Amino acid sequence: MNSFVVIDEVGYKKYKFLKKIIKRTLKMEKVKNAELAIILTDDAKIQDMNKQYRGIDKTTDVLSFAFEDNEKLRYNIRQLGEIYISIPRMKVQAQEYGHSEIRELSFLTVHGILHLLGYDHTLGEAEEKEMFAKQELVLNGFRKTKRK
Repeated sequence: MNSFVVIDEVGYKKYKFLKKIIKRTLKMEKVKNAELAIILTDDAKIQDMNKQYRGIDKTTDVLSFAFEDNEKLRYNIRQLGEIYISIPRMKVQAQEYGHSEIRELSFLTVHGILHLLGYDHTLGEAEEKEMFAKQELVLNGFRKTKRK
C-alpha cells in the first residue's frame, strides 16, 4: 500500500483533493509499497533550497528530491522522496495560465511525483513529451483538474 503525507508550512489548507491525484499517479505508474512527502512552502524557502541544491538563486514552483536511484526494495517499502511546492508561485502560475489553483497544484504534484520516479523532461523532446502526456492523463481524469 502506498502512503504519503502533505506538510502545509504556509497554512494553505486547500489540498485535500491531492489524495486522489497522488493515488491515480502512483497507480498509473504501477507503484506499490511506496512513501512520499509533499511540502507546501513559500518562495523564500524554495529559493534557498534551489540555490543550495541546484546552484540557482531564484524561486521556482516545484523541487523534487528522490531518495532512491532504482526500484530494488531493500525493505518492503520504497522511499520515493520529497516534493516541495511554492504556494505563492503556484497561485501566480494558476492566474498566468488561466486555470484554477486546484489544477495548478495538481499539475505540480504529478510533475514532482514523476520526477521522483525518474522522469526528466530536461533530457530532450521525447522525454518531455512522454512526461507531459502522463501529467495530462492524470489531470484529465478528474473534473476539477481537466483542461478546459
